[in-house]
Amino acid sequence: MSAAVLVGWAALGGGVGAAARYAVDEWVTARWRRDFPLGIFLVNITGSLLLGVLVGLTTTPVASAAAPAGWVALVGTGVLGGYTTFSTASLDAVRLALAGRGVTALAYAVGTMLATICAALLGLWLGGL
Repeated sequence: MSAAVLVGWAALGGGVGAAARYAVDEWVTARWRRDFPLGIFLVNITGSLLLGVLVGLTTTPVASAAAPAGWVALVGTGVLGGYTTFSTASLDAVRLALAGRGVTALAYAVGTMLATICAALLGLWLGGL
């Protein structure tokens, strides 16, 4: 498959992932009603888990031969890359700090990193890697 086609698949998936991130964040935020970015926190954890599963499923010798490159570009790079967001999580931590909630900002930043790494590790394990 050509590089241009793979870029197209990734771009298509990125749009779907970004729309899903927006929808999930809005849905969680409407129900959470606290000054803590739980929506983005959950988005990043679930996205890391799902990417770990995808990588685990597609990097074993048998699976990698069967997984089309377009599928990995669409779902992994595209959908899950558009769905997760390090930049928004970083901005949320800065906003918490600027609002005088330094301890919460630090807990959010460190908690996000630890939770997403653990979720990715769990996903790799679930995916068989």
